[in-house]
Amino acid sequence: MPADAAPATADRIAATLRAAFAPEALEVIDESERHRGHAGWREGGGTHFKVVMRSAAFQGMTRLERSRAVHAALRGELHAGLHALSLDLA
Repeated sequence: MPADAAPATADRIAATLRAAFAPEALEVIDESERHRGHAGWREGGGTHFKVVMRSAAFQGMTRLERSRAVHAALRGELHAGLHALSLDLA
C-alpha cells in the first residue's frame, strides 16, 4: 500500500461522515501503527482507525444504533480494506 494511503483513507472517512452526519466535532485517527503485526495490518497504514464524533444526528439513538449507522455509512471503506474501526460517538 502506498505511503499516502493512510491520509487518503482518513480523508475519505472524514468526508463520508461529514456528509452523513453533519458532525459538530469529528476526529479520524489512524491507529494502524499500534497494530503492527496484528490481523489486517498492512505496511503504510490505513487499516485501523479511531473515530471520535459528536453529532445531533445521533440524538435519541442507542449506542448500538449509532455504531450501526456509522458502519453503514462506511460500508465502502470496510469492503475496500479498512480492517478495524474504534468508535467514540455522541
